[in-house]
Amino acid sequence: MAIKLNHTIIWSRDKRESANFLTEILGLPEPVPFGPFLGVQLDNEVTLDFGENSGKIGTQHYAFLITEADFDAAFRRIKERNLPYWADPGQKQKSEIYTHNGGRGLYFQDPSGHLLEILTRPYSD
Repeated sequence: MAIKLNHTIIWSRDKRESANFLTEILGLPEPVPFGPFLGVQLDNEVTLDFGENSGKIGTQHYAFLITEADFDAAFRRIKERNLPYWADPGQKQKSEIYTHNGGRGLYFQDPSGHLLEILTRPYSD
């Protein structure tokens, strides 16, 4: 049997705000309610289940491998919203993108403080 990641829970201050933020930036279908969660379906059969937590949210990092065209669209949406973005996970290279392995990428934060990354080439290439 092949082992695949099926879903993971992303704790948020406001699950609707965070799920909608991700779907809008990445151009994904609207989140779907499932029990206490809002599920965001990715193209590789993984679902991100956004849940609410009124306590402290431990920030996480989520990286999304996307096409060059999807990068252009997502980057345009990030800039239209005047969202800060960085070329590095330490958030030192503000308003820059990186060009590792012949691709492009950047980091930005979601409404709950999670560090999101979009990249057009995996690091392993």
